[in-house]
Amino acid sequence: MTRQSQIVGLSAAFGIGMLVAIQSRLNGELGHVLADGVAAALISFGTGLSILLVGVALLPPVRRSLANVWRAIRTPMRGHGGLRWWQCLGGVAGAFLVATQSITVSVVGVAVFTVAVVAGQAVSSLVVDRLGFGPAGPQPYTTPRVVGAVLALAAVVLAVSSQLSHPDGLLLAVLPALGGVGTAVQQAINGRVARTASRDAYGAVAAGVVNFLVGFVALLVVFLADLTMRTAPHHLPSEPWLYFGGACGVIFISAAAAVVRVVGVFVLGLGTIAGQLIASLFIDLFVPAADKAVTFPVVGGTLLALVAVVVAAVPNLRR
Repeated sequence: MTRQSQIVGLSAAFGIGMLVAIQSRLNGELGHVLADGVAAALISFGTGLSILLVGVALLPPVRRSLANVWRAIRTPMRGHGGLRWWQCLGGVAGAFLVATQSITVSVVGVAVFTVAVVAGQAVSSLVVDRLGFGPAGPQPYTTPRVVGAVLALAAVVLAVSSQLSHPDGLLLAVLPALGGVGTAVQQAINGRVARTASRDAYGAVAAGVVNFLVGFVALLVVFLADLTMRTAPHHLPSEPWLYFGGACGVIFISAAAAVVRVVGVFVLGLGTIAGQLIASLFIDLFVPAADKAVTFPVVGGTLLALVAVVVAAVPNLRR
């Protein structure tokens, strides 16, 4: 990969992270209004899937890319990309993350939610890259990568240090931390789906279709099961901006599936982390989802996360 493509990929990863933070704010508010996090996640995935299905109907290359994925699953040993059926289940991890957005953000705020996701993603992406889950194959443990992961974890500890006196909020942060672990796996296997579908941008869109379809079905099953045990969610809100979380997801899922082929899971994860932290900081400053003041430790954690990105990514850019 050229240095220019690495820089473009890292910049795209940063933008992806900002969209994740925006989606967290939107889905968190939607879950709060509905009083049902699973219903909010289902709406988010449903709107995203609808957008992608329109693309499938209008763009023949996307349909051909999806056909390539289907052939690869049916005949994994006959030269169609070596894709296994379980490598199409990244949407389950995405569904879990979106559900945790809807459940926790209105309580703990976007910044705390984000650093909890970071905690899981920073370590998980390093391991996922080493195991070769992504389309780039196994990536070695190098000193910059390990130091970058340690700095990212230190950034998380620093950012949440002001929350140590609120154990309930920290306990609730376990859910997005698990979501962060799944995010690294999701990015890796979605990248494989995109590569199998097509070598161009249409492959990333096809990966997004698979991701949203799987996630929507998973959330629908959970929602229907949950509905049998308690009352229906509140009425749908009238504010149109609350329904844009799915559109954000379409953009960053498809973009991540393309970018992971350029920079790998670990650097994509760190770039996404930086974008999430900075965007979540501004969101909690100007349009907070919870009554949580932005503290100096949160600002310091954001800056330290940026240092982690530089430490881990610069060697890749030099190569």
